[in-house]
Amino acid sequence: MFHINTVPQNLSLTPTLNHSDHDLMAQPPRSSGEIHVIVGPMFAGKTTALLRRIKTEGTNGRNIAMIKSSKDTRYAVNSVVTHDGTKYPCCALPDLLSFKQKFGEEAYEKLDVIGIDEAQFFDDLYEFCSKAADDDGKTIIVAGLDGDYLRRNFGPVLDIVPLADTITKLTARCEVCGKKAHFTFRKTKETKTELIGGADMYMPVCRQHYVNGQVVIKH
Repeated sequence: MFHINTVPQNLSLTPTLNHSDHDLMAQPPRSSGEIHVIVGPMFAGKTTALLRRIKTEGTNGRNIAMIKSSKDTRYAVNSVVTHDGTKYPCCALPDLLSFKQKFGEEAYEKLDVIGIDEAQFFDDLYEFCSKAADDDGKTIIVAGLDGDYLRRNFGPVLDIVPLADTITKLTARCEVCGKKAHFTFRKTKETKTELIGGADMYMPVCRQHYVNGQVVIKH
């Protein structure tokens, strides 16, 4: 014999909402931010890709700002500059968490998109990106090296991969053979990780010529 359990007529199946639930539902939906990461070796066109995206966002009517590390003074102090000389004005900062104050809180609130170049030099990259995208609804576009000249993690760029909506891995052209270059080869015997320079110190290489070059350097 089958028994059917019935619900008493005075028992409501509708969940009861407390005041905090009503308050939460009454709040307007928060605009959602995004994080896009562009990585690759030196001379892969990371800054070019970043500027292309930033300019497109500006053309679409969005308010944008660009940040770079104040450590990078190779081509200009207050501009992001590609290796082929394309410039875009920026805020040069020693850290990212000071950006809101230096840019101005009112101006910051109006921003839609923030570009970050040479992101490997910002120790507070994870904290800034998570807050700006999750809490403030900003679209963050990050460009930086994912590895150093030893092919090891360089700075905090890879730390924000779990936060990212998209990740773009660019390649350069091997200066030795012309194949795709995934690695940055340092031409000097200097061993410190942060050694800012251009083609005078670095070149992009494929795996074969990275390994061959390291053997030559060691000898």
